[in-house]
Amino acid sequence: MSDVSSENAPNRPAIEPATVLPPEEIDRLTDDIIAALKTVYDPEIPSDIYELGLVYRVEIDDDRNVAIDMTLTAPGCPVAGEMPGWVENAVSAVQGVQSVKVSMVFDPPWDQSRMSDEARVALDMW
Repeated sequence: MSDVSSENAPNRPAIEPATVLPPEEIDRLTDDIIAALKTVYDPEIPSDIYELGLVYRVEIDDDRNVAIDMTLTAPGCPVAGEMPGWVENAVSAVQGVQSVKVSMVFDPPWDQSRMSDEARVALDMW
């Protein structure tokens, strides 16, 4: 099983090598899943959910089923019911992914420290 955890920077997901999937496949899936996550935007914020740090965990099992834990900028977000579906649709389109399960989590609560520099620039939050 492969788990996306913080590897290069705090609060940034990265995929660790799986036991049965070849490293090249993990690299391709990692790049393609991140690209898919970056197509999903909170409609109230001009930055994607990946750069905002809303994705807490992505796990790929040996059968290429993907489990994602994500959060929202606030529990009362108006798209709370829709965003998991957007994420599931985006990641399901990645070649080789068999299934996607998205879980909404609120622990730990999201805060601005999870945002990438790219998101900070887009939101002018320095």
